Amino acid sequence: MCSVPTTVVAEDEEPARPPRRPEWLRVPLRESPAYHELKRLMRSLRLHTVCEEANCPNIRECWGCRTATFLILGDVCTRACRFCNVRSGHPAPPDPEEPRRVAEAVRVLGLRHAVITSVTRDDLPDGGATVFAEVIRQIRALNPTCTVEVLIPDFQGDLEPLRVVMEARPDVLNHNVETVPRLFPRVQPRNRYEWSLSILENAHRMAPGVLTKSGLMVGLGETVEEVLAVMADLRAVRVDVLTIGQYLQPTRRHWPVERYYPPEEFEEFRQRGREMGFRWVESGPLVRSSFHAARQMETLQEVIR
Repeated sequence: MCSVPTTVVAEDEEPARPPRRPEWLRVPLRESPAYHELKRLMRSLRLHTVCEEANCPNIRECWGCRTATFLILGDVCTRACRFCNVRSGHPAPPDPEEPRRVAEAVRVLGLRHAVITSVTRDDLPDGGATVFAEVIRQIRALNPTCTVEVLIPDFQGDLEPLRVVMEARPDVLNHNVETVPRLFPRVQPRNRYEWSLSILENAHRMAPGVLTKSGLMVGLGETVEEVLAVMADLRAVRVDVLTIGQYLQPTRRHWPVERYYPPEEFEEFRQRGREMGFRWVESGPLVRSSFHAARQMETLQEVIR
């Protein structure tokens, strides 16, 4: 078990003033020609990426390697989770041409593995599931050797939208629980832990050959024991891949960082996850849901074969 306990925040309190960011979380601001090329491509095709919308600390590294996580269904979310930098409000209707443009960007980039996510669209009857499915089909049509990972919302626990996505046969079905159950009502009040577990469990039942994946942020006020309990819950619903990263406060109006976990604690989470039976655990201060996703897919394909 990780050796340094996390302070529990009382239910009616907010975390104390965030501690100073440690050196291991400082990211060099190197911008390569590939970074600028990818940025121009996204603008020309009128596409969004979660890399930009969520202020991902790895954007320069990933874009420099010509990898990105596409954000579909617009850039306005119907929820307002307190850790997230994506705008919330009233989104525009889905763009029927967006799936084709995403597939074209994948082709131009020559991607071997594409990651697709979205804002949460509680305003749509199917939560955007048909758009996810069409993006998968369009990518396969233009890029038959490219594997596809989708990072979906919880669809408010409705299994019919999930079925629509699974019938399009993504290679990886990802849904992040984000935090521990105790913090859900305050950090992501419109989400439900039970919805998340149900989505992951039923994805595996609907398509047993599709890898399932989930992720956690730490530093929001959880305890180590709570993190390990969530990891056990995820294994109980047969999640294959787990990502764990440090929460970073996007702006002062967002939920504060309660503490920063040192790299050795992330390594302990990785080891515990492997002992629990996860096929892959990506755990580190700067890890995000799609960090090294292509490498994960390539390695796991070899194992599955």
